[in-house]
Amino acid sequence: MLSRRLPALVAAAFALLLAPASLFADGMIIIPPRPVDPPNWRAIPLAVNYHKVEVKIDNQVAVTSVDQEFRNPNNMQLEGLYIFPLPAGASVSKFSMWIDGQETEAELLERDKAAQIYEGIVRQMKDPALLEYMGTRAFKLRIFPIPALGTKRVRLEYSEVIGNDNGLCTYRYPLNTEKFSSAPLDLVALRVQIASQLPLKNVFSPSHNVDVVKKGDKNAVVSFEQSKVLPDKDFILYYTLSEDDFGVNLLTWRKAGEDGYFMLLVAPKQEAKDADVIRKDVVFVIDTSGSMVENNKIDQAKKALRFCVQSLNAGDRFNVISFATEARRLKDGLVEWNDANKAAALEFIDGMKARGGTAIHEALQSALDLAPNDANRPFCVVFVTDGNPTIGESREDAILGGVGARKIPNLRLFTFGVGYDLNAKLLDKLADLNHGARDYATPEENIEVKVSNFYDKIAHPVLADVKLAFEGLEAYDRYPKEMPDLFRGSQLVVYGRYKGEGHKAIHVTGKVNGAERRITYEANFAATGDQHDALPRLWAVSKIGYLLDEIRLRGENPELKSEVVSLAKQFGILTPYTSYLVLEDVGRRQALPPGSPGAAAPAPADEALRRGFEGDSGLREEAEAARDAVGAAGERAGAGGVDASQTANEMKSGRVDAPSAGGGGFSGFKKRDKDAQAKGKQGAAQPDLVKLVAERTFYKNGEIWYDAGFKPGTETVKVKYLSDEYFKLLADAPGLAKFLALGTRVVVLWEGKPYEVTE
Repeated sequence: MLSRRLPALVAAAFALLLAPASLFADGMIIIPPRPVDPPNWRAIPLAVNYHKVEVKIDNQVAVTSVDQEFRNPNNMQLEGLYIFPLPAGASVSKFSMWIDGQETEAELLERDKAAQIYEGIVRQMKDPALLEYMGTRAFKLRIFPIPALGTKRVRLEYSEVIGNDNGLCTYRYPLNTEKFSSAPLDLVALRVQIASQLPLKNVFSPSHNVDVVKKGDKNAVVSFEQSKVLPDKDFILYYTLSEDDFGVNLLTWRKAGEDGYFMLLVAPKQEAKDADVIRKDVVFVIDTSGSMVENNKIDQAKKALRFCVQSLNAGDRFNVISFATEARRLKDGLVEWNDANKAAALEFIDGMKARGGTAIHEALQSALDLAPNDANRPFCVVFVTDGNPTIGESREDAILGGVGARKIPNLRLFTFGVGYDLNAKLLDKLADLNHGARDYATPEENIEVKVSNFYDKIAHPVLADVKLAFEGLEAYDRYPKEMPDLFRGSQLVVYGRYKGEGHKAIHVTGKVNGAERRITYEANFAATGDQHDALPRLWAVSKIGYLLDEIRLRGENPELKSEVVSLAKQFGILTPYTSYLVLEDVGRRQALPPGSPGAAAPAPADEALRRGFEGDSGLREEAEAARDAVGAAGERAGAGGVDASQTANEMKSGRVDAPSAGGGGFSGFKKRDKDAQAKGKQGAAQPDLVKLVAERTFYKNGEIWYDAGFKPGTETVKVKYLSDEYFKLLADAPGLAKFLALGTRVVVLWEGKPYEVTE
């Protein structure tokens, strides 16, 4: 009976092939309902145990290998259909799955075969999430049997050609399993190996927090790994190709009639010559107070310091200072980096013992006393501490003022905090006010690895005092506000808005060993364009990171607070400063009586809010965590202060892992998320209150998802879910599918009209 029904089931399942490749979700198994099933009964969707992806890109030919294992949580044997959407132009080269000892053949379906019965599967499954599972081509396979409580493993390999747009290459992998796995994945792992005849410059993922290892100028490995997660966005990787010493590339996104968004990438070549590396002076200052004995921190720090000293460059000068109750130098002044001085430094480091108090002010002043009067050489202080100032001057303002009063040209102060028992605001201000950077090692992290990695990123400067200029166009709201130095193996990522259009010159200037260097790049600032739809949110995340840091370090300002709230609501970004305000608004609206979505609460605000939270325990827990996060963000010391610093720093880089409101994983939410993951959950009772779809933010009120641009009280064009009009609307405007995939009740703006899907 199953074999007789298979053609109809296959046709129905593969009708979902109408929208652009960028909307793909990854491979999934659909379990269609059977005639023998009771009315309204449906099997629990399969879970994905693991999802492993290996990608090899050789001169723009990408071969993607996918390994997935599915788990049947039902107490019955099932038949399913495996679907994998393929990018345009991709071809399947290998497939393997064995059923009862036999390798099973699969089929590639084109759009024409599937389009005629597109409506059938959605109506049959009554699952709006399937609307998002659409493209132009798909790979399909019948899977039978899927044993009760058993597993099925699928392996797939396909190849495609990566386009080159003026030196910019984009690789995309469909990795949205959130809607189709019934449980978090035990493991998601992706690795991309890039080999190119042309030198690689920028390698950047706007979608995931990846590790990038460059192996020379023409090879790179990009990877990330997560556990106990439900991935909710596709993986995107940009890499740029250029023969020049510096690679410069521009990405833009713009809606007609509005100012545009841009992302500028600047990266030096990996294999810089010695003459291209800026000669610098470095003073390593390490805390050897008694608290460094705990958890073997002192030995880890000493190993990291040995690495740093050994990683200096020819022509560098250096010194080492240990401090506890008082500061002690290796030498009286800066010394050349040579074998004799290096050996002396390593012996000095080996002799360090952890004892005494924490004389931060004296240690900083001792380091600054070594600064030469030479504006052409960066003077770098790498300051590592695990505590608060306890000896000598301990006032934050006095310590900061003591550094600022020295007015040292070319000072770069890099701070590294160890553990939680320190003043994070003091360390952040020291770095922020002195052209440096900051990082922390939490108690569970290895200090040696963290400090070594931190220093490795700043060891080889190739362009100092970097400045940007845009010719013939207004580029505003740019982040970072002040350009950091460029280092070998690093890249500069700048987000901003722009007015104007057309081909314009971008000038990047800086200094190399006192001589000015100028790089000019001509780029097209598009009048309209929606290819890089992640840019608006990347810009917003970066701006919010800078605003939060400004508030945290220099005090609350009503204008800054208002701007954070506005951006957070517009782009659906959760912050410890605004999360409660967003949740409060959602909670109040959820407490409204039926029939008045988005209207003002008829009951007093506090009463409405109380009813909203009592009616949704997840919302209440989210709000309580938000209150905790707001308090933690204002802390100077302890886990809250370190966490707030790290989160703001991540956001300033535009990292899209900065979660949406309702997604958890931010500041005061982090511990709760870790506890939940340990129990195999994705967050603890976290309601989905906000979703980001493409460039749009949607808020959930009751059972309805509202486009953030919708004004309450506006009359809508009502369309009944799964009606003929519903599918006609999708046929006329296939771009709506990704928004309607949110649920059975959605209000969305499309070409100036507000459409409301009703049950």
